[in-house]
Amino acid sequence: MESKIFTPCKIGPVTLRNRVIRSAAFENMAYNNSPSQDLFDYHTAVARGGVGMTTIAYAAVSRSGLSFNGQLWMRKEIVPELRKLTDAIHAEGAKASIQLGHCGNMTHRSTCGCTPVGASGGLNLYSPTFARALKKDQILSIVEDFGHAVQLAREAGFDCVEIHAGHGYLISQFLSPYTNRRKDEFGGSLDNRMRFMRLVINKVMEVAGDDMGVIVKMNMHDGFKSGMQEPECLEVAKELQRLGVHALVLSAGFVSKAPMEVMRGAMPLKTLAHYMDMKKFWWLKAGLGIAGRQLIPTVPYKEAYFLEDAKRFRDQLSVPLIYVGGMVSKEGMEKVLDEGFVALQVARALVHDTDFVNKIRSGECERSGCGHSNYCIGRMYTLEMRCHHCVENMPEKLRKEVDNAEKEIEKSVR
Repeated sequence: MESKIFTPCKIGPVTLRNRVIRSAAFENMAYNNSPSQDLFDYHTAVARGGVGMTTIAYAAVSRSGLSFNGQLWMRKEIVPELRKLTDAIHAEGAKASIQLGHCGNMTHRSTCGCTPVGASGGLNLYSPTFARALKKDQILSIVEDFGHAVQLAREAGFDCVEIHAGHGYLISQFLSPYTNRRKDEFGGSLDNRMRFMRLVINKVMEVAGDDMGVIVKMNMHDGFKSGMQEPECLEVAKELQRLGVHALVLSAGFVSKAPMEVMRGAMPLKTLAHYMDMKKFWWLKAGLGIAGRQLIPTVPYKEAYFLEDAKRFRDQLSVPLIYVGGMVSKEGMEKVLDEGFVALQVARALVHDTDFVNKIRSGECERSGCGHSNYCIGRMYTLEMRCHHCVENMPEKLRKEVDNAEKEIEKSVR
């Protein structure tokens, strides 16, 4: 009898050939904010490698929503190249999804082309500048940007869109009391803080119509005391369910405050600093050298690290749930699906080996070779995402950091 992993599943109107989705882990391969050959090659390889659907990550709905120069910016001129990508993914038998979002204040003026914006103004932790609070007309304009981005995704041939409402990006900045200090109808009570999200999702559902799947990635908690906690996040999930989204991806963490709550393990500080742009982030590079582990504390890793949290949400929701977080083995994947999750998302295992799903299905392997050094994450903020085993001539100090990190993970999971 074939594993449940390889049985079909539905995300709204879209049927996937199996239950493995390549998660929207940022590739940093959209050079000059446009599709590249690297992006094409990576996602077609993942599709060929057996996933049910692959997700192109973190596409900004507008210029002001860009965090990186290697990030997609949704605009008419890139639709033909995106169409080539989705056609190639479909030719391999997989479905194609694209994650849409706005970074809010987590950017730099030189990248987003303006003073960074957010739910509230104040110090922008992502660069040595201040962010300004969005005015109501600007909020409504960004809502329209989300709708326009969904329409472009449709024209480009995507089967699903994934709206990023977690991890401290703009929708999350409105939801969290840590970043939303507004006194108007978009701040204060949870109902008010959900108002922007509600406007975005209503627009997305309207444009998606009855033939595109709509997935929302959201937090189960922000990962620190002054952020959102589980009870409020559960209310957000219930509101998304009421709004009719087709599935939720349950995650946690806040990139500007608790990044390793998202990814778990230790941030490879030497790798992060080594590749960092000295001109743009000199202050951060210096800070990492002085107090890096205090700035980015380690959060212990284990396989399926969000499962217990996600099960509490499962118990109170009827909307289909997609599990994400530490999926590296066939046994772990089957355990998650047996808990009632409709599908699961995988990232680092597919950075390590794009053929991971086929190898599990054929019996060639039972577990990913990813050692969770997080080298790919440290590198990703500056260069295209790669596993260390794909990188030639890596500096010795980085090789030692990788080896030490993998030894620590191996000891912790025994």
